[in-house]
Amino acid sequence: LGDNRGAIADSDRAIELDPRIANAYINRGAAKVNLGDNRGAIADLDRATELDPRANAYRDRGAAKANLGDNQGAIADFDRAIELDPRIAKVYANRSQAKLNLGDDQGALADSDRAIELDPRDASAYGNRGAAKLKLGDNRGAIADLDRAIELDPRIANAYANRGGAKSS
Repeated sequence: LGDNRGAIADSDRAIELDPRIANAYINRGAAKVNLGDNRGAIADLDRATELDPRANAYRDRGAAKANLGDNQGAIADFDRAIELDPRIAKVYANRSQAKLNLGDDQGALADSDRAIELDPRDASAYGNRGAAKLKLGDNRGAIADLDRAIELDPRIANAYANRGGAKSS
């Protein structure tokens, strides 16, 4: 529902009552990522993975690390999430962005392909695939993917910027 502060309050109460509930740390960590408290999120998600290592904890911790510019750390967490559950499309989409940030365009392309295969409505996966194709010189393919990303979510500014780059190249 987008009530991140409410999610944190409920998670705080759950942790007060039983500090061994991994899901409370996962939920609080995810809400903190949404609010931009990436360091706080990492602390919660570290605790969650100690209690019960789950794919979504590694996914969210990877997102927090990526937000802090730690793309290598993010990829390590995304790799672990995939080992635990290879069916979460958002993990592949997030890992593709981290790989793009590190210049691994082929790896980003492969991860975007997998994310789209798992969830054909993931706008970020199309945006990342378009960015990878642009970097690899496939401007027409980039435009097609960026068009799809914009169709799915017209608020992705990078999709417009990358599409403009592909059109001008």
